[in-house]
Amino acid sequence: MTDVNPEPRYGLQAEIRRAEAEPLVTVSVVSHGHGPMLGHLLDDLASRCATSLELLVTLNVPEELPRDACALPFRVRVIENRHPKGFGANHNAAFRIARASIFCVINPDIRIDLDPFPPLVAALADRRVGVVAPLVVNGDGEVEDSARRFPTFGSLALKALGCARRLEYAIDAESLSPDWVAGMFMLFSRDTFAVVGGFDERYHLYYEDVDMCRRLRARGYDVRLVPTVRVVHLAQRASRRRLQHLRWHAASALRYLLAR
Repeated sequence: MTDVNPEPRYGLQAEIRRAEAEPLVTVSVVSHGHGPMLGHLLDDLASRCATSLELLVTLNVPEELPRDACALPFRVRVIENRHPKGFGANHNAAFRIARASIFCVINPDIRIDLDPFPPLVAALADRRVGVVAPLVVNGDGEVEDSARRFPTFGSLALKALGCARRLEYAIDAESLSPDWVAGMFMLFSRDTFAVVGGFDERYHLYYEDVDMCRRLRARGYDVRLVPTVRVVHLAQRASRRRLQHLRWHAASALRYLLAR
């Protein structure tokens, strides 16, 4: 069971924030001992985003928040898990206490140069759009494969053999409609996230984003990538280095393919 501290360590500044207007975007971040990376992300959100935010930080393992919540210019709430949970379970728990009309999932290894939210929120104004995402680049500025076609047994076999195309969609200045967008940065309207029931928690890690986009599309929603908005992903690629993550990745891929 997730232990939510109802009155985190905020003091007077938190009381002032509670009296302010409701935030436009709730940002949900889950840390698995990512203290330094999480600190950089908090700095980016604080210094580069003019959008009215609420931040929900889930500490999936015991650690200290790397920044003083009182020094941050937005509401912060810390969720401290007694036992580690999966990606979907953590973000679903955060959604249940989110206050904003827009719900945003961000990985702690994301860096932000400019406020990404205004163009992404504008894209969500189209009620046909179920989820939007920015273009994701790596630390060298190279475009990552964060917009993809739905996987099949064949496409995964080609990828395992090193024969798959690195990018499955041509990226230019126009927004595009890929089959799915990666879960390191996703924006939903609150109503849409609730309608589809959030992430499927049977996926402990990996493929929650693929499954979410497939379910959105099954309900008639579009999936949008906005290339004019860029964020940097300092990828860990844990499934390539840790056996347990590789197992989770393989199990999630099999679950997704069999569920189709």
